Formats: sequence, C-alpha cells, structure tokens
Amino acid sequence: MPSPAPHHPPRARLKFREHPVEFVLRLFGDVHPGEAPTVLLLALNVFLLLTAYYLLKVAREPLILLGAGAEVKSYASAGQAVLLVFVASFYGWLSARVGRIALISFVTLFFVANLCIFWGLGTHGINLGVPFFLWVGIFNTVTIAQFWSFAAETYTEEQGKRLFPIVGIGSSVGAVGGATIAEPLIRRGSPFLLMIIAAGILAASLGLTYLVHRRGATPTKPGAPPREDAPLGEGNAFALIVHDRYLLVFAILILVLNIVTKTGDYVLDRMLVAGAPAAAHGLDVAPTVYIGEFKAQYFEWINGLGVVMQLFVVSRVIKYAGLRVALVLVPLASVVGYGAALAAPLIGVLMVARIAESTLDYSLSNTTRQALWLVTSREAKYKAKQVIDTFIMRAGDTTSAALVWVGARTAMTTRHFLVINLGLTLLWAGLAVLLGRMYAARSQVPK
Repeated sequence: MPSPAPHHPPRARLKFREHPVEFVLRLFGDVHPGEAPTVLLLALNVFLLLTAYYLLKVAREPLILLGAGAEVKSYASAGQAVLLVFVASFYGWLSARVGRIALISFVTLFFVANLCIFWGLGTHGINLGVPFFLWVGIFNTVTIAQFWSFAAETYTEEQGKRLFPIVGIGSSVGAVGGATIAEPLIRRGSPFLLMIIAAGILAASLGLTYLVHRRGATPTKPGAPPREDAPLGEGNAFALIVHDRYLLVFAILILVLNIVTKTGDYVLDRMLVAGAPAAAHGLDVAPTVYIGEFKAQYFEWINGLGVVMQLFVVSRVIKYAGLRVALVLVPLASVVGYGAALAAPLIGVLMVARIAESTLDYSLSNTTRQALWLVTSREAKYKAKQVIDTFIMRAGDTTSAALVWVGARTAMTTRHFLVINLGLTLLWAGLAVLLGRMYAARSQVPK
C-alpha cells in the first residue's frame, strides 16, 4: 500500500517590510522568521569550502594526468581509501575528546598548513601529482562531511528539510565560482597559485563556522558549557554502521554510487588524454593548459546547471515529492545517460551524460543525502558520517580502480565499462528505494 502523502503545514505569511531577507529567500525555500542569519552563514560557509575545493580540483588534474596518467589517477583512489581508514579512526578518536568547534578548528587549520607546504614544494619543482591527488581526495571528503555534520546538528529534522536546499545553494554557487576563477588563474599562473588562494579561503570559512556555533550554542543549564561543545561518546564508527541497518544500507548506496561515478570519470579521462596532444596542437597551447581548461569548462557546466537546480528545483522536489522520490531521481537519470553513451560512445555524448548525472548528484541528490542524516544520533552525524562520506566513498573509488586495472589487462573497451555502469545504476536505484523506505519509518519514530 502506498504511503500517505506528507503533510506540509501552511506557510506563515511574511511581509517584506518586517522580514525582507526571509521574504526573498522564500523564492528558494521555506524560511521562517528569524532563520535567515544562520542559514545564510551556513550557505556562505559551504560556498567558501566548495570554492576552495574546485580551485584545488582544477589544480590537481594536470598534475596527476600529465605526471602519471588516467590509469594511475584511477589507481590512486585505492591509496585514498587506505589512508582514510586511519583518518576516520583518528577523527573519531579526536571527536570523543574535544568539542565540535575545537574539532572543526583543528581539522581546518591542519589542511590550511598542508596547502602552504604543497605550495612551497611545488614552486620549487617537486613532482606533486600523486601525493597532491591523494591529499585533495581526503581534504574534500573530510571537510565537506564535517560541514554537513555541523549543519545537521544545528537544525532539527523539520528545519533541515526546509533549509538544507538553501544551504546547498552556497555549495552549488561555490563550485561554480571555484571552477570559473580557476580557468583564468591557471592560464596566467600555475596550479600552485590555486593552492595558496584556496588556503586563504579555507581559513575564512573557519571564521563563519565559529559565528554559527556562537549563534546556535544551547547551554543545558546556567553556567554549563553548550551541549554541542561536549565531546561525543566513546565507540567505534565502523561498529556503529554495522549494527545499524539504516546506516549500513546508506553505506552500500554510497559505495555503489562512487563506483559508477568514478568509472564514468575514468572513461571520460581516457578519451580526453588520448585526444589532448592533437587538440592542444590545434589550439596552439600546451597539453597542460588544454586539459586544465577542458576540465574547468566541464566543471562550469556541471555547477552552473547545478545552481539553477539548487535555486529553483531542489526545495520544491523535496517539499512536494518528498525525500524518497528525490533519492531515486539521480540513478534513474544515470540509467538514461549511460544508455545514450553506450549507443554512441563519443566523448561529446559521454560528457553530456556525465554533466547531467553530476548536476543532479551535486544538487538534488547531495541535499537529499544530507537530509537523511537529520534522523540519526549525534554520534552518527559525526563519526558514522565521516566513515561513510570518506572511507566508504573512497572504497567505491577503489573498487572502480580495481575494475580499471582488470580492464587494462583484459583489453576492455569503452563499451564494456559503460555496460557495467548501466547495471550498477540499476542496483543504485534499488538501494535508493530501500533507503527511502527506511528513512520514512525512522522519521516517524519520536527522537
């Protein structure tokens, strides 16, 4: 029997003169009076994080592709998965000993220091292709997972479902901003210039986190430290996932999702590297510049369309169709995209398919997945989320790398990879349906 349609309480009427910011934000989501300052600070925070990440993502591409090749780039994901076992374990250990603001500050400043070191080494001619690729993958997953853990603790489930689409606007716009400014910067400077700029942006994001923390801190009693500043309980994050069926299905879905996306990335990269010398010669530029500009434009398309989705579609899909429907739309779109690429295995067709898949993934699917954490415990939000959004994600990348390794030794063609991805997207869709049902059941349980 189909579940009843979700009940949506009527909107409170807002007047522009009384609540001008909330009034405008209602074009993009269901904002209540007084909620604008925090949601805007969070949106600006993730905007800065994504701007920094896309600067670094563009910087890493020529370093890894020309320094090592598309196959090595795929294999390096296995190294990220191994490293993330230790990173996630250390993160869980640290979160049990310090409050959230100390935890976030330590992690952020650690990455800022790393970027300064990479900049110094790179400007002195040290080959950073593989180590920087490994580092960017860890940086991205850890910092973004940490941000959304912080946001999920800041809001209740009801608030999060309404406001996460607006927070996600900052993510989408930041990705566009980073990819857009990266293209002229890499032409006029070098990948190392992008590193030092990203370090400054990352430091600024920490200040915004502190402001949101101060606004949302809730003392349990007069004179007591805020509840959010209390360290998390002891316990292993991996065990937490294994013993919670909801988290386990979530983890498997993320695993399959990343096998699909990374395999798709590999096929696109293989086509790009094969055609780069001739294309660069025709444009009278170096292959490094050609690949950097191709990737920058590719990211611009993904994130430009993602902004439109995030602004005008995501909140409405979640509100009227619900999280369960939103969760399955991306794998269904992927089925269509890989089917088209299978019929016409050209770089232009695959590029369009990957843009469509990534656009939906970075806007609708990302916001939906973050909202699924609203019904979990505080320990799950930080510990289990770090494992799923870092180790499990990279384990999917590693599985894709193993597939590439096998394919390279058995002469697998583009068609073979696309057939495999098509099958995996069907599995992804099935897991999304199951997870959506489990979310609906858990959401009805009193917190």
